[in-house]
Amino acid sequence: MMTRLITHVVVRDVGTWLVMGENCKRYGVPFYGASFVPHNALKSSDTDAKKEDEDSGNRPNYVIFAGGGGEGRSGIPNALVISLFDSASNSLSDQPVEKLETGDDLPYRMAVHPGGEGVICSLPKSCRWFEWDTITSDDTIELSLKPSEKVFDELEDIGQQLAVTFSQDGSLLAVGGEDGTLRVFKWPSMALVLDAPNAHTSVKNLDFSPDGKYLVSVGSGPGRVWDISSSIAKASLSKENDEVFGFCKFSLDGESDPFLYVTAMRDRGGSIVKWNTTTWKRISSKHVVRDPISAFNVSYDGKLLAIGTIEGDVLILNSSSMKVQTVIKKAHLGVVTSLAFSNDSRALASASLDASARVTIIEETTKNGVNVWIILFIMLLAAVLYYAKAKGHFL
Repeated sequence: MMTRLITHVVVRDVGTWLVMGENCKRYGVPFYGASFVPHNALKSSDTDAKKEDEDSGNRPNYVIFAGGGGEGRSGIPNALVISLFDSASNSLSDQPVEKLETGDDLPYRMAVHPGGEGVICSLPKSCRWFEWDTITSDDTIELSLKPSEKVFDELEDIGQQLAVTFSQDGSLLAVGGEDGTLRVFKWPSMALVLDAPNAHTSVKNLDFSPDGKYLVSVGSGPGRVWDISSSIAKASLSKENDEVFGFCKFSLDGESDPFLYVTAMRDRGGSIVKWNTTTWKRISSKHVVRDPISAFNVSYDGKLLAIGTIEGDVLILNSSSMKVQTVIKKAHLGVVTSLAFSNDSRALASASLDASARVTIIEETTKNGVNVWIILFIMLLAAVLYYAKAKGHFL
């Protein structure tokens, strides 16, 4: 099998990362959440917004991670950690550019506002809002984070929230509790749109449809589809046999209505179920891994799916063929807790309870999932052989 070296890491197509490189760092915090920071969070002023949008390709790429040791005297801090990722060298900063500790409160879940306003974190008893803070010096912008002065009473004393997410346009916020309560608010007015005390015995995961009209929730029992305008459950996503749903995520294929992906565990391992978002019927189910799925996400362009396992592996799949195009064995030594694609879908951030953070550059593939570099290598090799043969003939 062909290999090629990329910044100290040997990559095998549908293979293994053999050597840990500069793209994986440990920051002393067991992580539960990860996300790329939107480039619009780096706007230094409204007047510079247009210029910065034009220069977005030259902006630094920040990644935020959340986690900690929980309540008690473990000596492990609870914190939000910001790291700088350099795509040119495929490396994360050796030290965080920001490490904001949250005291005894573990930031268990995290949602980054798509408009670049800030980050909301689920703490043991409530949710807290944090705002980006930028410092402009010459032509550089340094990013940090600060606790907001805003306190949302609607999110105080509501217990542990296991799922937190914004709609794609940032106008809605949904939170799902350990107690099974599902709430949807308008953002930032916090007007209550949906309140379902018994949505599930416990809410595991949430996601809005791209247009914000629907919200899907998974937890104990079947998944549920909520109509935001009427505040009622529109459909039920039934399980088959011994399935246990874990994560849900909408995706666009660019040509038709969005699809919904739901991860499902059975006795033989983890599968991805694809749903029609008009009829809410199953389209297909694909078994992808033997180990339990502990993290899941879909790229912004809808072309890739990513799953993490309790064994520390990360798999990237082509959404059209549902074939695995990259496997990163032991990407982390512990459970993969979170996955997040960059906005351009060219990189994947992953986090783990082993306190490691990683960013993986995604190799370009053909429509069928074949690595483009391998195709180019084969073409080059064929050209060299042809030239050598031709030269030998003339000699």
